[in-house]
Amino acid sequence: MFLTISTTGTPERPATDLGFLLHKHPDKAQVFSTSYGTAHVLYPEASVERCTAALLLEVDAVALVRRGKGKGRGGAPDAALAQYVNDRPYAASSLLAVALSAVFSSAMKGQCAAKPDLPARPLPLRIEVPALPARGGADLVRKLFEPLGWTVAVEAVALDVEFPEWGDSRYVRLELEASGLTVAEALRHLYVLLPVLDDAKHYWVSSDEVDKLLRAGEGWLPDHPEQKLIADRYLSRRWSLTREAMERLELVRLAEADDTEVEEIDNAVDAEADTEEKPIPLAVQRRDAILAALHASGAARVLDLGCGQGQLVQALLKDVRFTEIVGVDVSMRALTIASRRLKLDRMGERQAARVRLFQGSLAYTDNRLKGYDAAVLSEVVEHLDLPRLPALEYAVFGSARPRTVLVTTPNVEYNVRWETLPAGHSRHGDHRFEWTREEFRTWARQVAGRHGYEVEFTPVGPDDPEVGPPTQMAVFTLATATTPTTTKEEKAA
Repeated sequence: MFLTISTTGTPERPATDLGFLLHKHPDKAQVFSTSYGTAHVLYPEASVERCTAALLLEVDAVALVRRGKGKGRGGAPDAALAQYVNDRPYAASSLLAVALSAVFSSAMKGQCAAKPDLPARPLPLRIEVPALPARGGADLVRKLFEPLGWTVAVEAVALDVEFPEWGDSRYVRLELEASGLTVAEALRHLYVLLPVLDDAKHYWVSSDEVDKLLRAGEGWLPDHPEQKLIADRYLSRRWSLTREAMERLELVRLAEADDTEVEEIDNAVDAEADTEEKPIPLAVQRRDAILAALHASGAARVLDLGCGQGQLVQALLKDVRFTEIVGVDVSMRALTIASRRLKLDRMGERQAARVRLFQGSLAYTDNRLKGYDAAVLSEVVEHLDLPRLPALEYAVFGSARPRTVLVTTPNVEYNVRWETLPAGHSRHGDHRFEWTREEFRTWARQVAGRHGYEVEFTPVGPDDPEVGPPTQMAVFTLATATTPTTTKEEKAA
């Protein structure tokens, strides 16, 4: 991984002043240890007229994997080989950005004790990055750097020069030139925009990354036309962090416009008062959505299939419109906990007559499930192996045939918005799969068509414009005067 910074000079202002700014003497080759490899700083040329500083980063792939403990790019359990064979030792990424910050920390802050006036002086600068991942191509590279005063020369790297028909890779060769920027500004631009172009980070992004972004973006990010994209990518597309960054950047912009301090504008909240609204847990939003759909269907006798520890059964009992509630689960332990939660042993006779819990498997037909107005499968289907879904399908839609069936399941596209969920992981260790919105809708429409139902889809939770809601719900309604079509295999199930 390689990057060079060059400048030109005169006898009055020698180019070797670059050594003072970077705090690295041009006559020395220096080595710095990092937790993921070794950084070298050397000067291929150093004269009055021209000076070039080079940063060479040798990445230890094994050390990076051990340090990451399975998190970050290439750390998924099913990508064991990719953890060791990848582009990280060769292409500029967040690894190089972190090395820039570590090796040139004083330069990034604009500090130079030997020549205090030097950091504020704009220099003619040329930066070269031979291999840079650019998700978005050359156009995005220009959109990011040109508004900052850089003249950009970007060339796509071919997949293989021997086979031009294969086209270009996602890597580019980048050359930047500017005459009105300081070294500190140039380093801060690189620190933010290298991982933005790569659109990945080698470490887990937490809330302190917002502070890092705003510090490095001071003076240029609040007015950048691609501000939202930069914040989103730099913060690994974590929606809550991006929102926080955008709000704080807007405060900075307003403060600059009013020629005042951010603290004077951001004073609407009494620090002693707790005025923050607590977010509603997704489980509560899911139960509320299920109750609303049951009310709309007019159901009075309801099955909770895969009732678990009885949270939904408890909510149904609180509503007198539901006259009979049955909870079914394959786990006796879960049913025991549900019984304790509902206090069945201390429940009044009239209330106890409304509820039953019994053990059953949804992979088999069960005559006890017939004749009900509605059935709920809340966060159930994803716990079954895919080959067993047809058996569940026939048991519920082909045999029990309630008038309304509600099915909720996670939307895997939304997983990128969960701050604590590592990339590539499911929301629960027992999930056999998690569907995209299109996969879920395809399955639901096929089920409805086979068994004489109509189906509509409802988002549960905040409906993100890019990735959809965290939970997706299908509402199946039995069509009138229809005869379901079943195969011999479904009947046998």
